[in-house]
Amino acid sequence: MASSPPYPTYSPGPGRGAHPHWWQRRWVRYGALITLLALSGLVILALVRRQTGTEGFLVGLGLAVLPVPWLIAAFRWLDRVEPGPWRNLVFAFAWGACAAALIAIVANSFATRWIATATADPANADTLGATVIAPVVEESAKAAAVLLVFLFRRRDFSGIVDGVVIAGVTATGFAFTENILYLGTAFGTDQVTGDRGIASVTAATFFVRVVMSPFAHPLFTVLTGIGFGLAALSAERQHARRGLIPLGGLLLAMSMHAFWNGSSAFGEFGFFAVYGAFMVPAFGLLTWLAIWTRQRELRTVQEELPAYVYAGWLGPADPFVLGSMRARRTARDHARQHFGGWPAARAVAQYEAYATSLAFLRHRGRQGRAGAEFVVREGELLAELWKRREVARPALEYAARVAAPARPPYGAPMPTAYGAAYGYPSVPYPAYPSLPYPANPAYPAYPAYPTVQNPAHNPYRS
Repeated sequence: MASSPPYPTYSPGPGRGAHPHWWQRRWVRYGALITLLALSGLVILALVRRQTGTEGFLVGLGLAVLPVPWLIAAFRWLDRVEPGPWRNLVFAFAWGACAAALIAIVANSFATRWIATATADPANADTLGATVIAPVVEESAKAAAVLLVFLFRRRDFSGIVDGVVIAGVTATGFAFTENILYLGTAFGTDQVTGDRGIASVTAATFFVRVVMSPFAHPLFTVLTGIGFGLAALSAERQHARRGLIPLGGLLLAMSMHAFWNGSSAFGEFGFFAVYGAFMVPAFGLLTWLAIWTRQRELRTVQEELPAYVYAGWLGPADPFVLGSMRARRTARDHARQHFGGWPAARAVAQYEAYATSLAFLRHRGRQGRAGAEFVVREGELLAELWKRREVARPALEYAARVAAPARPPYGAPMPTAYGAAYGYPSVPYPAYPSLPYPANPAYPAYPAYPTVQNPAHNPYRS
């Protein structure tokens, strides 16, 4: 029987290979984006410094930066199953800290001033601006970053976790700039009144914004991210759903933000009542949802990769190891200590990331959501895995031996491919997947096994 080459070859589709227009070149788009963010950063720096003064700006900067590493680390931990590229996180943070903050300061100031002039009631204008104008403007400005990643970095945006991470990092950048402004202004007030220590306005502002509610802005914007994540899980032909769900998430984010900003109108203890009865439970619920989604992603990896084990592209240990974050870390550590230091660990980490992307791609294909580039993308991922197999396979096999359970979970017999490696009872290896792909207009007949066969381990080769 004829067999395919280990690396698939593809003919370029219509329009590929043609020279793009100058405005379509990657360096032009990147340069324009970097210029926009840099100019926004310079303008927002000048505006904040003019309002707080140099000393107040430095104090606000030093205090506002404290929660940032913790929040970024939390979102990065959530994204460890299929880590997105750092450039997406850098863009999201920069957009929130520079572009979104600039839009919010300019638009909020203009709207509040216009309302005060139109109604001749400055106090009411400030209340209306905080509870109505600010939530709409700020959440829309932050949502723009999520939308840009969703549209232009589609391969890196495949589900709810990606939406949560991008939205959360964007909101972290926005809160960072906003905290500089509030803390710097509070410090200037203390300089005028002479207040010091715990009784100062700076200490009170720091306690409320940095200690009690550093998660407030991320919590609001994460609702928008969840909406975009659900849209990413929808089929491309479901245009209404892909448009309405993100809009619904944005409206929920605006509503929660408005409710939070308006808590001071509920009486002397309204802020603490809203914080304890609403914000903390909402934060707990969304945290549980994010962690549950992360665990579901690991189960998807374990369920989808055995098909590639059967075809010979992956080793028998790979699905088990790649479905456990502890086993993944063990594989990277083993590669670093025994196979060439940090370059080997980086190769294993890349192998884990590509295999995870492959599992998610196959899962979307089984549900009819893979799109027209399924075969091309599958071949690209398999080729990247094959390049790193010599370093990754031994490390993953070692991790499987270390992390394997003493017996099959839930009493289920293990298949031969796993049992032979870890001493489980030998039973016939089941077919993966048990059902063929569902019908898809782009690919009417998805195969039951990977599109690209590996000739080195092809069980059907005569």
